[in-house]
Amino acid sequence: MVLSVAGVVALAVWLYVLLGRGGFWRMRESPPPPPLGNAPSVTAVIPARDEDAVVAAAVGSLAGQRYSGDFRIVLVDDHSSDHTVEAARSAAPAEILTVIRAAPLPSGWTGKLWAVSQGVGAAEDRPPDYLLLTDADIVHPSSSIAELVSYAESGGYDLVSWMVTLRCVSLAERALIPAFVFFFFLLYPPAWIRDPRRRTAGAAGGSMLIRRTMLERIGGIGRIRGELIDDCALAKAVKQEGGRVWLGLRSEARSIRTYGTFGEIERMIARTAYTQLRHSAWLLAGTVAGMALTYLIPPLLAFSGNGFGAAAWALMCVAYLPALRFYGRSFLWATLLPLVAAFYLLATIHSAISYWRGAGGHWKGRVQDQR
Repeated sequence: MVLSVAGVVALAVWLYVLLGRGGFWRMRESPPPPPLGNAPSVTAVIPARDEDAVVAAAVGSLAGQRYSGDFRIVLVDDHSSDHTVEAARSAAPAEILTVIRAAPLPSGWTGKLWAVSQGVGAAEDRPPDYLLLTDADIVHPSSSIAELVSYAESGGYDLVSWMVTLRCVSLAERALIPAFVFFFFLLYPPAWIRDPRRRTAGAAGGSMLIRRTMLERIGGIGRIRGELIDDCALAKAVKQEGGRVWLGLRSEARSIRTYGTFGEIERMIARTAYTQLRHSAWLLAGTVAGMALTYLIPPLLAFSGNGFGAAAWALMCVAYLPALRFYGRSFLWATLLPLVAAFYLLATIHSAISYWRGAGGHWKGRVQDQR
C-alpha cells in the first residue's frame, strides 16, 4: 500500500512537471528578435580573477561585436595572481577596453559583486543606456549585443539574459551538465520569469543586459552585494521594483570554462546549493525527501514491478530528453537521470556541511558564505 501511494505521488509530480511548470523542459532556443532600430550605448563589465586561460577569448568575442551603437568594455581585475590582465589587453584594442584593478574587498561584499560594482562605477564617466554584466569565460556570438538590446527594446524589458551553452566535453560534463540546465529551468521557468504577474525571477549570470536606469532604481549592485546567487538576486530586485525580466536560451553563446572531473562539478554545485535553500536545515530535509520521491523512488518501484513507479520514470525520461538533445547527448542518458539527481543531492548535502563548518561558498581562495 505504501509503495503504491509513493508511486502515485511520484507520477503526479512528473505530470505536474510536464504540464504545470511553463513548459520549461522543452528547452526551446530563443527566436530571433526583431531588427534593432536605434542602437543605445552599452558597456560590458567583466569581473576577472585568475582567468588567463579563458579571458582572451571572452574579451575578443566582445571586441568583435557587430553593433552600430557606442560599445565599450570594462574589465575589473579582482587581484589576479596570473596573467589575466595581459591576456585581456591582447584581445581588444585600448580604445574600447578599459582595465581597472578592484579596490580591497570590503566587509559584506562577495568578491565578484565588488568587482562588478567597481566596473559599473568606471562606466559612469560616459553613462551607457545599458550595462552587459558578463563573465570572463563567456564567448559571445558577434550578434550578441544587438540581439540582447533588441529583446529589451522591443519587449520593454529591464533585464534580459541568456542561459549560455555550458561546456560539455569531458565525461563528467557529458554526464552532469545537461541536468544542471534542466534543474535550473525547473526552478526558474523562463515563461514564468517573463510573466509580470508572477513573482518568479531568475537570470543567468554569464550574459545579463540591464538598463542603467533600472540598476540605479534598485540601488545599484550594492542592493545584492552579499549574494552568492547574484544573477537571480538581481532579477528578483528588478521585479520587486516593477521591472520586467526576460530569460532565454542561446546555443551560440557559450561558456568555455572546463570542468574536467566529477569533483570539480561537485564543488561548483556545492558552492551555492545551501545558499539556494536559505541556509535552512528544514528546507534541506525537505529537499532530500522531495528529490528522493521525485527521482530515486520511481526506478526502485519500477524494478519491483510497480506500474506507477514505471510510469513516473518514463515521464522523467520524456522531460529530460530535450535537454539531452540540446547538448547533443544520446537519449539513453535519460534513464540515468536518477543517478545524476543523486549526485546533485549529495553535493547539496556537502554544501550544507561546508557552511556549518564555516567554509561555505569557497571560490578561488575566498570563503564567501559563513554563519
